[in-house]
Amino acid sequence: MERKEILSTIRKAIFVERDALEKLAEGVDESYIQALEILIKCKGQVILSGVGKSGIVAKKIASTFASTGTPAIFVHPVDAAHGDLGIITRDDVAMFVSKSGNTPELNFLLPTLKRFMVPVISIVGNNAHSYLVRKSDVVINASVDSECGPIDVIPTASTVAALAVGDALAVGLITVRGFTKDDFALLHPGGILGRKLLLRVEDLMHTGREIPVIFEETPVKDAIYEISSKGLGMTCVINKEGRLDGVITDGDLRRAIEQKGARLFNLKVKCIMTENPKTVEKDALAAKAAAIMQSFSITNLVIVNREKHVKGVIHLHDILRAGVL
Repeated sequence: MERKEILSTIRKAIFVERDALEKLAEGVDESYIQALEILIKCKGQVILSGVGKSGIVAKKIASTFASTGTPAIFVHPVDAAHGDLGIITRDDVAMFVSKSGNTPELNFLLPTLKRFMVPVISIVGNNAHSYLVRKSDVVINASVDSECGPIDVIPTASTVAALAVGDALAVGLITVRGFTKDDFALLHPGGILGRKLLLRVEDLMHTGREIPVIFEETPVKDAIYEISSKGLGMTCVINKEGRLDGVITDGDLRRAIEQKGARLFNLKVKCIMTENPKTVEKDALAAKAAAIMQSFSITNLVIVNREKHVKGVIHLHDILRAGVL
């Protein structure tokens, strides 16, 4: 087979899945609303199950539900039939994924679920009269006209359609519940978005003896020592009342040497400091601090309280190490 023909086959496979999704979108009906009503009322967790490729889709739906505020777990139907069914309570909802609707392992569980009075939502493919369809409380049609490729029985377009149904229900749930980015971040503290929305300046800032600080009357040579010993490339400059007056950075020192030469070492730090430096609140998001630094091309921000007393310093490297950027 020539390269051109192979690419044509691959492109056709994508078109088949695209057409399956278009058909799915056109078929959205009240069954989605009915499913959402059951899911929203669920006081326990959503038990997802399926076999083979449908089982993999069910696992992904369970993961998406759980990550967006709907407690959910995947249970393999074979394991469920051999004891794991004990995980299910009357407060739960079962959601099955099956292309045929006649998956024996799923059908075997239905009588027990009915005795538990557990609502059953099914995402079913091409069999509108299957046992699973008849016994489910809500059935969402995820049928497709064909699978991809020359072998029309390999689950491809059908798994894409079933997965899209699960994603659509998840979107419906977060819309109805008003689920926000902040809610998402709380469930993803290890992810980039979670770190951006959760990590605050006070979580990363240097405090106590780590803060480089000198008085405005301090000789410049002592400022150099303070900057070098604290390793942040700067020092805060405070007045007699302990309030922030300015900062001196490595860049300030270089510019001062160019302008004043050897005379620099006879001066007080107030003569070369940058007045009114940029500051940030300790409860501000670390992402906000990073944005300020990038906007003004600086690498440090001082954290002060309402009286302008220095409470900490945050460096751009602290934010980078935390994975906020």
